[in-house]
Amino acid sequence: MSDPQTDVEYNVRNTVSPELFDEIIAEYLARSESAVRGLRGFTDIYYDPHSQQKLDVWGTSDEPRPVFVAIHGGYWRALSRHHTAFMARALDSEGIATVTVDYGLAPETPLEEIVRQVRAAVAWVYHHGADHGLDPDRIVVGGSSAGGHLTGTLMVPGWQQPLGLPENVVRGAMPISGLFDLRPLVDSFANEWLGLDIERARALSPLLLADGPGPTAVIAVADRDGAGFRTQTKRFHDAWAEHSACTLLVVPDRNHYDIFLDLADPTTTLNRALVRMIDGLAERHSAARALP
Repeated sequence: MSDPQTDVEYNVRNTVSPELFDEIIAEYLARSESAVRGLRGFTDIYYDPHSQQKLDVWGTSDEPRPVFVAIHGGYWRALSRHHTAFMARALDSEGIATVTVDYGLAPETPLEEIVRQVRAAVAWVYHHGADHGLDPDRIVVGGSSAGGHLTGTLMVPGWQQPLGLPENVVRGAMPISGLFDLRPLVDSFANEWLGLDIERARALSPLLLADGPGPTAVIAVADRDGAGFRTQTKRFHDAWAEHSACTLLVVPDRNHYDIFLDLADPTTTLNRALVRMIDGLAERHSAARALP
């Protein structure tokens, strides 16, 4: 049995009408298809031999580019990389490549395996990105909702070395309207497909693993988001700010679903924050290369 109050706090489908939800999800796909049409890149790359999951690379050029690894949401059980490329053309115009990532979906895929897969995707970018127009020293990750949680699992320490990665492989991060402490979900409707107990939820919670320096982050949430998502975003920002540079961004006039689309619009605060973060990495990268 789920807890009714927890269900209210975390059931963001109830924060928008069914018609608006369907409209926004359709817009994810339509705008993604439009954004990548004619854009230079590589598609249908198997990044993980074990799971046979794929990624796409968009917005490449003749010189290695910083890369934004975009991770889709869908409460870990829906959507795909094809819904998550809408920012690719806007970022291409800024000299930034985009990688969109698929992962196995719950309940068929346990959450531990989903986390392993997105980490494997980052490992692919680091080890093979240079052959696909990507700069492995300028990797930024981001995603919305479940993708925000998965972004958090890429920010924390402790997973990089077994994959042959430096501790700072992720240089910047933008979790958007994510969940960072999964323990409340054990008593929620979402556990129907997650099947978590408290111990597993604790082990999969970035908020509880944020115990050392990590990447620069912009931690964002919609001001019309669900109460649980707003609270968790603030808590994660406060925990991350104890040891790493980060900014809390509450985006006005946005809900849990349409906030993500702001990354496709260069006039929005969210897009500008991402570009500034990546440009800052580029400046530091250029300065480091100039040292004798």
